[in-house]
Amino acid sequence: MSLKMYFLDSYLDFFMEIWERITKLRYNRRYREFREECLPGSLEKGWKEERWRREIRFRMGNEMKGGGGQTKEEAIETNKRLRIVRIRLEGSYEIAKRALVVLMCKYTDSKQVRNVFQRYNLLKVMIKDVIKLETQYWTLVDIPKQEKQETVPAFVLRACSIMEKSHKSGEGVKTTARLAEEVENKRERIERLEGMTTAQIEAENTQLTNDLYRLLKRYTGLRNLIRDLKVEYNNSKVYPIFPRYPILKDMIKDIMHNPDYMEVCHEVDQA
Repeated sequence: MSLKMYFLDSYLDFFMEIWERITKLRYNRRYREFREECLPGSLEKGWKEERWRREIRFRMGNEMKGGGGQTKEEAIETNKRLRIVRIRLEGSYEIAKRALVVLMCKYTDSKQVRNVFQRYNLLKVMIKDVIKLETQYWTLVDIPKQEKQETVPAFVLRACSIMEKSHKSGEGVKTTARLAEEVENKRERIERLEGMTTAQIEAENTQLTNDLYRLLKRYTGLRNLIRDLKVEYNNSKVYPIFPRYPILKDMIKDIMHNPDYMEVCHEVDQA
């Protein structure tokens, strides 16, 4: 073997060893992340150690393959998680959307008020009605950003884990009739899924994942608008009324022309 080939082989062996170490570190880090996500729910369900370890290994393998390969029980469990989180997210989405739509309606109505001082007070009140949602942590949930190389299924499952951990107080006590209705709906859903093949359930889960992904993106857009509005409103408090008055109007008009809000207007028009 020539000296050149010897050094080339040595370099290749060196880089392969480094790559194996990096891969192992990534695997261990991802394993810890999945363990933090899976373990609390697994303990609540009374799963034994081997069960939740199998769940973690499955989720890691499923992420690498981009989905598929689930048992029927696992596919049904995924279906349940996706539906529960979608209902929760739809509630937060509707609250955020309604708050911004009402803000625009109030702003339009305020144009009829000719007195600058009266309208200034109206602008402050209508903005505060929106940004107070920021203090109600059970009303609006924080969704993480999608990592550059993160697949849609992996991102949706990560968002699901975060939303499952967040405590939604303020829901109020459910009535007996409401609880009975939920139990009946759950029974019907389980019966329907039991009558389907694993492939059919996975296909439905794929559609649920894609729908939830689009909802996550729309909700995040509205969530950011409300968060930015709060920051800008608080920053404007340092100004007296006359510089601040046009600033408040611009805040609302910026939201009105924002693409994320314009998409909401389109939804409202279609409803």
